[in-house]
Amino acid sequence: MDLRQLSALVAVADEGSFSAAAVALHTVQSNVSTHVARLERELGSVLVDRSAGRLTEEGEAVANRARRIKAELDALVADVAALHDEVSGTVRFGVIGTTARWLVPRVLEAMNEQHPHVQLFVVGGDSTSLEPQLASGQLDLAVVNMPVPAPDLVAESLFEEDLVLVVPTGHRLAGGAHVGLNDLDGLELLMAAPNTVYRQVLDAATAAAGITLVPKAEFDGLRLMASLAFEGLGPAILPATAIPQWLPQGAWTPVPVDGLPRRTVGLAQRRRGLPAAPARALVEILRDVVDDGTQTQPGLHPAV
Repeated sequence: MDLRQLSALVAVADEGSFSAAAVALHTVQSNVSTHVARLERELGSVLVDRSAGRLTEEGEAVANRARRIKAELDALVADVAALHDEVSGTVRFGVIGTTARWLVPRVLEAMNEQHPHVQLFVVGGDSTSLEPQLASGQLDLAVVNMPVPAPDLVAESLFEEDLVLVVPTGHRLAGGAHVGLNDLDGLELLMAAPNTVYRQVLDAATAAAGITLVPKAEFDGLRLMASLAFEGLGPAILPATAIPQWLPQGAWTPVPVDGLPRRTVGLAQRRRGLPAAPARALVEILRDVVDDGTQTQPGLHPAV
């Protein structure tokens, strides 16, 4: 077994075919096929279903391990470079969409200034899509909603943020300085999908208060939901950072809600394995940026 065989299998998994894998690896299809076939003979299992064009269950298991092996090798090279006082390499960084809007520009600026030889590969998404990528080694770090249920991940709280009701201008709740939880009972809302941590935390808080939230529509991700709320298409409960400071109010109005819990956003890493020097540098930058943000960004608070 060698790294070329593992790289070929991962490329087939990621690209969806042997020909696309060859393009990604800058080689010919016959080389990819040969490497995968040798790996299959060595392991005594079929790893790629040629008729369906996808990995078998055994192939997925091997590919997941292979990604982690590649990540460790990349970390080895980066750590050796860091010993010569030059942090360099690539960090694959996942971040939930609403937080990315204010966090990523500040992180990019700080990384360019302090670690110009580190390249960031930023992946946007929601927690349910980012956590599996982090666990499999496709990402090095991820900023996600807390809590993080995956047993092979560990997370630290970065910050807390207020939840705000955004209603169309002219809505019956738009005129007040704030509203209570009782005002939300039976209100039709644009809501996050039930399988998301954000929705589960919100449902738990309102259920404890005897409040029933009624979904007008549900979304697997907050960015689209926020955009529709800003278009005036319906009320939504959004994190404070989902409301850009530069966005003019027109079709919508933000209203604080007494009794809603704050959202906790955290930094997740794999439980096993030592992060490489570029990833460790990014962690320090993230903490500094968040410390500054809790002092300057409306609705943000230090993590408890």
